[in-house]
Parts: sequence; C-alpha cells; structure tokens
Amino acid sequence: MSDIGLIGLAVMGENLVMNMESNGFSVSVYNRTTSKVDDFINGRAKGKNIQGAYSLEELVEQVDRPRKIMIMVKAGKPVDNIIEQLIPLLDEGDILIDGGNSHFPDTERRTKYIESKGLLYIGSGVSGGEEGALKGPSLMPGGSPDAWPLIKPIFQSISAKVDEGAACCEWVGSGGAGHFVKMVHNGIEYGDMQLICEVYQIMRDYLGMTNEEMQAAFAKWNEGKLDSYLIEITADILGYKDENGEAVVDYVLDAAGQKGTGKWTGISALEEGVPLTLIVEAVFSRCLSSLKDERIEAAKILKGPEVKFEGDKEPILKALHDALYASKIVSYAQGYALMRTASETYDWDLQYGDIALMWRGGCIIRSAFLGKIKEAFDKQPGLKNLLLDDYFRKEIDAAQAGWREVVAEAVKAGIPVPAISSALAYYDGYRTENLPANLLQAQRDYFGAHTYERTDRPRGQFFHTNWTGEGGDTAASNYDV
Repeated sequence: MSDIGLIGLAVMGENLVMNMESNGFSVSVYNRTTSKVDDFINGRAKGKNIQGAYSLEELVEQVDRPRKIMIMVKAGKPVDNIIEQLIPLLDEGDILIDGGNSHFPDTERRTKYIESKGLLYIGSGVSGGEEGALKGPSLMPGGSPDAWPLIKPIFQSISAKVDEGAACCEWVGSGGAGHFVKMVHNGIEYGDMQLICEVYQIMRDYLGMTNEEMQAAFAKWNEGKLDSYLIEITADILGYKDENGEAVVDYVLDAAGQKGTGKWTGISALEEGVPLTLIVEAVFSRCLSSLKDERIEAAKILKGPEVKFEGDKEPILKALHDALYASKIVSYAQGYALMRTASETYDWDLQYGDIALMWRGGCIIRSAFLGKIKEAFDKQPGLKNLLLDDYFRKEIDAAQAGWREVVAEAVKAGIPVPAISSALAYYDGYRTENLPANLLQAQRDYFGAHTYERTDRPRGQFFHTNWTGEGGDTAASNYDV
C-alpha cells in the first residue's frame, strides 16, 4: 500500500512524486492520459517505490487509509471534476489535497463541501517551480485543521529546509487560507519581477550597459541585501548565450504572459480596501507589454525626451540598488497588509512570522530579508505595516535618496518605472498626516450629499453642507464599499 496518491503527471506532479519517494514515502500515481503513467513508471520512476494506476478506482485501492490523495491538475473546473469522481470512492476521514494554483474562494467552498461528505480537505500553495518541487518547495497548507497532523510528516519532509533544518512548511489556517497566502506570494513575485525589469531597462536604455556589465551588477547585488532567487536568476539569464554566442535574452519577445494569480491579488486588495499599488502596477505592466503591435505603431507616432547619459555610472548603479531594495520592502509591506486585513475578514488568524519562514526557502520570492520580516512580527505580532518596524524604517531611510533619484532620472529620460514610482508614491502617501482627501470628500458631498467628518468633531459623526444654497438638508446614506 502506498503512503499517498497523486493525480496529474505534468512537470510539478512528477517532481513532487520523485521528491516524496526520495524522502522515504511510497507513492501511487494516476494521469487521465494513461500513457503518461506508463512513460513515468518505465522512465524516471523505474526502480523507485512508485506504482502506477490506470483508473481512479485503482489509485484509491492502492493507498493506505486514511487515504491521502493529492490533485495536481489545472485550477478551476478540472479540480471540481476530479473531486466529484473521487468522493464516491473514498471513506470517512480520507483526505483530498489540491496542490494547484486554485483561487482561494474555490478552496473555501470545496473545504465546506468535502467536509459535509465526511472527508477532509487541504488546499496548499506550492512554490518553487520545477526545481523546487523536486528538491524542496515552499508549501502553504490550509483547509481542514484535522487533516494537518495526518499530512504534516509528508509535507514537512519534502519541503525546503533553512536554518539547520527548519521546514518551509507550516499550517496556515482553515478554509482557503493556504491558497490565499500562495496568491499573495505570487502577487509579490509579480512585483519583484517588474521592479527588476525596470532597473534592467534603465541600465540597458539609459546607462547603455552591456549584458555582461548588467550580469556583473546583478551578481554583485546578489551577495548583499538584495540576495534573492530572482536576482540570482536575472544574473544567470543576462549571462546566458546560445550555441552561436548570442545573448538569448536579446531575442526574447517583450510580451509577458500571466496565469491570473497577480490579477486575483489585485482584485482581493480592491475588495478588502488595501492599497496594493505596486503589485497592481506590475499586473498592468504585463497587460501593457502584451500590446506589442500597438506599441510598435505608437513608437512611430508618440515622442518623448531624448536624454543621453554621460558621466560616471557607479553613483546611478548605487541609486538603482537602493531604489530596488526600498521598492522591494514596500512590495512585501503591501502584501502583508493585505494578508492582515483578509485574516480578519475570514477569521484565519494568520501567523505572519511563520509565513515569512515558509518563504525563506524553496519558493520564487525567497530572499535574505525574509528573516528580518519574521523578526519584525516576532517582536510585534500586531504590527500593522512592515514600514513601521525599526529595521525596515531605517533601511528605507538609508535608501530613500537613491530611490528618489532613480524615479526623477527615469521620468526625465522617458523610461517607464510604474512599480518603482508607485512604491515611492505609496511610501510618501503612507507617511503623510494630511492628504488632500479632505477636498475629495468635500467634492463628494457637493455633488452627491455623501457627507463628511470634521477635524473638530469626534470620528464617526457625519455632516452635510448645502454648498450652493440651492440644495436641501437631506444627505445620502453613509457607507463604504
């Protein structure tokens, strides 16, 4: 009998199976296209403690009770279809695990539905890509709390390890909490990637740096505060050449794809009323990049400044480092602010320090300062915003001059930096005691009688002014979306 069954032998599914087996667990596998089962069993899995199944019934029969069946198929309807086929085959207390990038409301719904059938459900974020799945991913499980002790030995064994063996996997919370945290992880990933791309464009188009020079800069940064997986692979990409000695990155079309998790993060932020400005700009930047044909035509018609950089590049490179670092801090601050608000909305009781630990190894956004995020929440579990932590406040202070210089230079040169500039705007807005929203609220009251609060009255009291002398005293009902 196998310890666990897995459905879906695409790249992530295959590598997770190999990871489980290498950590001492026996695995049964099934794929809808059964020829993939044969290919896998007779290929990578040959001689391993892995057995194939050619139907869901056969898979279920091969797994020890309480059964643990992991689903690694495309998010959405395919997951529901598999669940409906499995439910009649399972016994009370068996566990279904969705390891795909499912939208967290679907996981909330599925958890309640499956628990009503006497079964247990786990919706787990899995981050780290192909290499992480094989060698140790970051795992973010949520769903039925009673299922966690039963899958914990497997999940913590196969996850990435940091700090003398600490597993990058811990219980996140009930319902859709695990997939929500993975969604925010992906949103931060969108932000990090866009920030790096904006720095790359300044280096390439303004400073006129070669791929070799840029590779050296990113490799150097990866040895300091910016040490992270995405900085590391950026240096690798810039240094990679094909068989003809040509830089492959120069031939990659500038039209980025996306699978929806960044968009979901932005939508959740709007629903929760959290200013997730940097991550939303990163999503829109991908949308703008996809308008390749339009941009080709626009480039022939629309003109901008023609500024050529002259002088020493080193001060600008230092400023770029600081701008990237400060903006990255804002990206995480916004992501954690969204998790804090959602945790209250859905009653998840998220443990923010544990989440930072889960992200320190195996995942795409792993970076050196995640340890500092854990320390920040260990010191202040109720911390409202990472920018208020002493360490991150001092880091922003030190990087602020270069950050502002980069935004100013980019604007003068006509180079778009939507993520870096929105991060700075968020920082300036967050630290401003008196924003111009007083005028905005007066405008709302003027045209719609939406009322306003007064600075000389307690919060919660609302007033309406007859601004034109022609309106009445009746005010609109007061509510916030």
